[in-house]
Amino acid sequence: MLTKNQIKYITQLKQKKFRDTHRVFVAEGFKVITELLHSNIELEQIYTTQPLKIDVSKELVTEISEAELKKISFLTTPNECLAVFKMKKEVLPEPNGLKVALDDVRDPGNLGTIIRLCDWFGITDLICSNETVDFYNPKVVQATMGSLTRVNIHYTNLASYLKQAQAAVYGTFMDGTNIYKTDLPTNGIIVMGNEANGISKEIEALVTAKIAIPRFGDLQQTESLNVATATAIVLSEFKRN
Repeated sequence: MLTKNQIKYITQLKQKKFRDTHRVFVAEGFKVITELLHSNIELEQIYTTQPLKIDVSKELVTEISEAELKKISFLTTPNECLAVFKMKKEVLPEPNGLKVALDDVRDPGNLGTIIRLCDWFGITDLICSNETVDFYNPKVVQATMGSLTRVNIHYTNLASYLKQAQAAVYGTFMDGTNIYKTDLPTNGIIVMGNEANGISKEIEALVTAKIAIPRFGDLQQTESLNVATATAIVLSEFKRN
């Protein structure tokens, strides 16, 4: 049975300030929780409506009712279990290799999908501007489906980071060079911009190579691609090359 203090504690974790204060975050659903348990991220507590076949100490498992799960879940349809995990230690980006940088990406679903894409394409480091949505946001955690355990995510002043980076900086723009006709390297930083405004003027000034995903439709009227969709195409092309 959950106490009022436990309910308050968990529901507060929807807000970044409380996650940062307690240094914990919430994950929901057996698949996501299992992925996290198989990583080096430390479990604080699991709350479940039914016995789980997982190898964790009994003291870390609390059985609750479906009504109680609804009180603490951030999902419209709660998924049998919810867990609170301690935030992982931040790992600084490696100096070499291919990286993705996000300039003010605000949608949790987009960030979660981009983290999964980085995991899929073997991108170890994801660099986020300080304005980018928190990757411990419950919606981001759900969208990653556990991939956040395998990608190092670093928040920083993106302009300062790019100025100091000893690497080519690629940015996606409508007037860039056709990505399918561009020789792409195995090292560098790929910048993806904000959902509504694209890459900011400050970051654009630091881009050393502008690339574009060409439109093939006859009418040529589509204004832009979703940032996560564009990331998938760009990473696929970089890896293909």
